[in-house]
Amino acid sequence: MAPFAGYEMPIQYTGISIEHEAVRNRAGMFDVSHMGEFIIRGKDALQLVQHITSNDASLLYTGKVQYSCLTNEQGGIVDDLLVYRLDENSFMLVVNASNIEKDFAHIEKYKTNLDVELLNISDQTALLAVQGPRAGEILQSLTETPLAEMEYYTFTKGWMGGFGNVLISATGYTGAGGFELYIRNEDASALWDQIMKAGEPYGLLPAGLGARDTLRLEKGFCLYGNEINDQTLTLEAGLGWITKFSKSFVGDQALKSAKSNGLQRKLVGFEMTEKGIARHGYLVSNKEGKIIGEVTSGTQSPSLKKSIGLAYVETPYANLGSDIFIIIREKHIQASVCKIPFL
Repeated sequence: MAPFAGYEMPIQYTGISIEHEAVRNRAGMFDVSHMGEFIIRGKDALQLVQHITSNDASLLYTGKVQYSCLTNEQGGIVDDLLVYRLDENSFMLVVNASNIEKDFAHIEKYKTNLDVELLNISDQTALLAVQGPRAGEILQSLTETPLAEMEYYTFTKGWMGGFGNVLISATGYTGAGGFELYIRNEDASALWDQIMKAGEPYGLLPAGLGARDTLRLEKGFCLYGNEINDQTLTLEAGLGWITKFSKSFVGDQALKSAKSNGLQRKLVGFEMTEKGIARHGYLVSNKEGKIIGEVTSGTQSPSLKKSIGLAYVETPYANLGSDIFIIIREKHIQASVCKIPFL
């Protein structure tokens, strides 16, 4: 266990590699109840969501989920989040635990003169993520909702393990498929136990933050505080696909300007071609020894059995196949820019 965003969180139960392998090949369950949930509802709910987020929320229909970013006036990322369209005039935003208060204050700033209500339901809401190729089979024994028919990034409300009004979401942060279940706090412990029991024949394991991090890194998913923060532009983080200039939103002018002027740096994936493991904060150099960037995340990939990482580098060094050097204990260890996702 370790403190994380004001919570005591499990780093691992049986071991990071064991839990990682379970999620990739069978199933694992994460207690991610520390995440924040806000409700935006009212006549102008869509107008507010459109203004504060970078993606185009008008494309959402009831039952659809969207990955997006909250942006500031400088085009920086206040947070990355999921946007759920609950019905015509209400949305749920799922934000990172460490940013709950900051995000809520940021959104409040922009709701003046709009017919909307903003609610923070984080403390009443628990979140269990059942991830992996067998997740659907495990959960199907506990619900009548036809899970196999649910498309990626959709959700529905239904019964799960005898508990009603559970929001069942075909989403996750592992790239291994699966579901996320939003439930009332008081039901979480009993539902966890039911899922663990149902998952026994399938090899379901509880999984902690350690495996969550190695799983998301293999898929090249950004982590707030590592790849993205208030100074990071969506475009340099490889999030141009959720930056929609077809509408106006907070910081869009700054992002348009950065795009037309050319980005100074870009987020890249790399794999070590010499022995060594890159870690968050390690500096990156070119072959002449000039500092050209910094590592944001790095690990020994349990699936690929090699050392991988993400780093911001100056744009000329961001091309696939470029040789870069990670400075590990004052030694310049060679790496190569490669495609994301790694797996």
